[in-house]
Amino acid sequence: MRRERRKNQGALNNGTREKRGKRESTSPSQPTRESQKLQKRNHKTTVRMPTNGTNHPLKLQFGLINHEHRYLTAEAFGFKVNASAPSLKRKQVWTLEQDPQEPQVVYLRSHLGRYLATDQDGKVTCEAEGPVTGCRFLIAAQSDGRWALQSEPYLRFFGGSHDYLSCFAQVITEAELWAVHLALHPQANLLSVARKRYAHLSPDEGEIAVDRNIPWGVAALLTLVYLNGKYRLKTCDGRYLGNDGKLSAESGRGTGYTLELKCGKLAFKDCEGKYLSPMGPTGTLRSGRCSKPGKDELFDLKESQPQVVLMAANGKYVSIRQGVSISANQEEETDMETFQMEIDKESRKCLFRTNEGKYWTLVAHGGIQTTATERSANSMFAVEWMGHRVALRASNGKYICTKKNGQLAAISDSVGEDEKLVLKLINRPMLILRGEGGFICHHKNSNTLDANRSVYDIFTLLFRDGAYHIQGAGGRFWYVNSGGLVCSDGETPEGFSFEFLEHKRIAIRGQNGKYLRGQGGVLKGDGVTPERSALWEY
Repeated sequence: MRRERRKNQGALNNGTREKRGKRESTSPSQPTRESQKLQKRNHKTTVRMPTNGTNHPLKLQFGLINHEHRYLTAEAFGFKVNASAPSLKRKQVWTLEQDPQEPQVVYLRSHLGRYLATDQDGKVTCEAEGPVTGCRFLIAAQSDGRWALQSEPYLRFFGGSHDYLSCFAQVITEAELWAVHLALHPQANLLSVARKRYAHLSPDEGEIAVDRNIPWGVAALLTLVYLNGKYRLKTCDGRYLGNDGKLSAESGRGTGYTLELKCGKLAFKDCEGKYLSPMGPTGTLRSGRCSKPGKDELFDLKESQPQVVLMAANGKYVSIRQGVSISANQEEETDMETFQMEIDKESRKCLFRTNEGKYWTLVAHGGIQTTATERSANSMFAVEWMGHRVALRASNGKYICTKKNGQLAAISDSVGEDEKLVLKLINRPMLILRGEGGFICHHKNSNTLDANRSVYDIFTLLFRDGAYHIQGAGGRFWYVNSGGLVCSDGETPEGFSFEFLEHKRIAIRGQNGKYLRGQGGVLKGDGVTPERSALWEY
């Protein structure tokens, strides 16, 4: 039926709409002269979303902003949709799901788990519990990075404002264009698709170089800053990438990029219509000559895993410098003393990975070596959080201790001084926290902190003897006052403890032993247990 209907589509008509019952779907294969001009101006292309390596549909979360700078919103009451919200919060987050049989067809799922849909008369709803026929959309990406969403069965375009949304437009106008605001934590690693190398700050050269096999250390952390529809790439030392490849402390016209999606990958288009790409032998990241993104201009954003250094009771750093055995015998922090913490989603146990891609693993007689190339029970360690110290329990049920020669071994039945380690997060000098209600941000009119904002503030993270100090605007520090509120104007730092409890989330404890949590939009330091409101994406 669908094939027969498309075969008989009439030409696009830009006149007044006909009466209901006589409306005809329109085929883009038979456009009028006017629509041809519009499509040529917008360079319309269909985004084909490929499946990922596990053959599951690619899922992407974002907000959609209309021509009046309002977000598409899914309301709980009656599963209604509108475009009235001024900022991106939970109701404005949509998940893109790809059809497993037809990759060009996508579905938009709301935060309530219901799907955006339209009927043949253009009426838009969001109450379907599954991806039925009316939920099928095609993405028509424009040259400025915005999307037009076209109903796949009815070939009409979705648009409108406030409560007046419909999917009946025959051609693309401003009302049918949506800007895409990614709903992800803004700190990530950047992977070049063509070079298969990661970007990192090269301070000696004053540039971002794309030449790392693995994203190691703080230099590989990039912050994606969204401002007025443009994205900016910020390095770990707070500088912005310009389209000429230079880094600057201030953000200007040359540091803003339009984010485009092509084949499921990202492209950064600068103010001159050119795209960022790695150049030369070191892969210097700057704009090239291309006005259309090819493979060289495509990137993936990868999750930035926590990377840590550990200090044993002997005051030495745990290291792999001496070979496969893990020993606490170094005075300096280098890549060989840095380990990536990977929290297993099911068991919540921790794996420690070296910069060579090997895992810590339990071997004979309680020894700890870096010989594992894959995850296993012996490479998982239970972490016990003890304020400013941690203890690690191996799969044999024993705690890791530091021997007199510095070697680590899982041979202890209980925790004493030799079993305690100082664990320091090293790749978050700029801290951005997001909870279930939104980002943490300074309150405009007081010294407290909001915990439900759509925008974020960047805080400086300092470390001393197992405790973290969080510094905000004006160089002032966080502290928990007598009423349990977290304040941001402390002259002296309060020591907070970080607990890596879940994949991508931490819990933070104040000196009072209570967890920081979001309640009523305010950050409080009165949580007894690390419940959902006290877990923070970082």
